[in-house]
Amino acid sequence: MNAETLAKGLGGRKSGARWMARCPAHPDNNPSLSIDDSRGKLLVCCHAGCSQTAVLGALRAKGLWTPRPTKRSRRLGPIVQTYNYTDESGNLLYQVCRHEPKNFTQRRPDRFGGWIWKKSPRQVLYRLQEVLSAPIVFLVEGEKDVETLRAHGFVATTNAGGAKATWLSEYTEALAGREVIVIPDNDKPGLNRSAHTARSLCGRVPRLNILRLDGAKDVTEWFENGHGEVELIALVETGLVRG
Repeated sequence: MNAETLAKGLGGRKSGARWMARCPAHPDNNPSLSIDDSRGKLLVCCHAGCSQTAVLGALRAKGLWTPRPTKRSRRLGPIVQTYNYTDESGNLLYQVCRHEPKNFTQRRPDRFGGWIWKKSPRQVLYRLQEVLSAPIVFLVEGEKDVETLRAHGFVATTNAGGAKATWLSEYTEALAGREVIVIPDNDKPGLNRSAHTARSLCGRVPRLNILRLDGAKDVTEWFENGHGEVELIALVETGLVRG
């Protein structure tokens, strides 16, 4: 991308050593965006006062500018799955992205149709809307396990970051008054997480059950091993744990 290409994409014109065009970040009847690459670097500046962030975001929304990948994103593989975290009304707050090879990042939407590759300042439980309307909720370690349980007809949730992420008081508030069945991953971090979560929820929920599914690393594998919904319900009701 050079100054001429960008300026022509905005219907701009040459003005001395630089180009002038209408700024896409505000209603601009008198072209106020200068575009210059005479120093070997593409520079844009709105003389009407729009911030650099606003200008670049508006250019990106028009498909006229693509940000360079960060050093971290260049190290990560392609995104193979995204999980949307929304507020109580269903508005997107952020996404957890799964990369291949296995790695996870978090991004939140900007105002221009792009992404900010940083952790959202507000963290919520996954599938929050469903959690708030359900009397019984399964709490698992990852989004994949949540989707497995949902596919079998259950309401389930997790928090971004898995077993190593901090359990926030906001998560406890969202689950307060609901019956919670915690299904930990069958490893040390998962079991430690379930114990910590149980302590946080104690006294805030009417019934709390930690259900360890022996013979599988997680609930997804447990279903893959041939178990079903009726058996899971029976385990919850009786407190028995079978492989």
